[in-house]
Amino acid sequence: MSEALAIRRGRGAADRDYVRDLGKRSATSSVSAMRTARHADVLLSFERLVDFCFGRAHDVLIAEVEGEPAGFLVLLYDVPDEVTLGAQAFVAYTAVEPHARRRGVGRALLAEAERCARGAGSPYISLMVTEDNVPARTLYEQAGFATERRMMTKPL
Repeated sequence: MSEALAIRRGRGAADRDYVRDLGKRSATSSVSAMRTARHADVLLSFERLVDFCFGRAHDVLIAEVEGEPAGFLVLLYDVPDEVTLGAQAFVAYTAVEPHARRRGVGRALLAEAERCARGAGSPYISLMVTEDNVPARTLYEQAGFATERRMMTKPL
């Protein structure tokens, strides 16, 4: 990426508004091709997730290119692994502006999230991704994430 890329911690209402705006614009990327969903329901689900995240121990990381927001990542610190109840940092949501995709923004957000998680003493960093989202899965695999569990669904 030739432009100046910087990652900073979120600070205040403007960054929260940005998370809500870009998150709403990208929320349908979390819907599997297997499922049908009303757009309004997907937006409501995203709003519920954001409210949940902002009410917990978290960091919001903001990516900027040339000083303009290009993406975000929300990292939770107090959501243990659901099977072992072991400590972990959890990437609750990541989104990158369409014009900034495939330019290192997501990779930089993940690297900073990992640095924050290590700094907080988290032994793991985890996330969930829709099976259909091949670009995101590829990014996560390249960053060292491995599939630990798999949710399987059967349409009825």
